[in-house]
Amino acid sequence: MDEEQLKKLVNEVFEESFETNTELLKADAMIFEDIGLDSLDIVDLVVALQKKFKVQIRDDERIRNIRTLGDIYQFIINLKNEGHISEA
Repeated sequence: MDEEQLKKLVNEVFEESFETNTELLKADAMIFEDIGLDSLDIVDLVVALQKKFKVQIRDDERIRNIRTLGDIYQFIINLKNEGHISEA
C-alpha cells in the first residue's frame, strides 16, 4: 500500500463517517475550521481510523499534534512505515 492509497483511505473515512465533501479534502485543510469537525467528532474520527486501518491509535501521543488533514496523512504513513499497518 503506497502513500496515495493511504491518503485515499483516510479520505474515505471523512466521506463515509462525516459526509465530508470531497473538495474539502486537501492536505492543508484544517480539521476544525475547514472540514468542520468538532471535539466530539474527533473521538469518532479516531475510532473510524482505527477500524479502517486495523490499528490502535487512541493512546498514541502524536495524535494530539494533528491540526490538518495532511497531519493525519503523515500520521498514518508513519504508522505504516513503523509496521503498525499491514499491506492487506
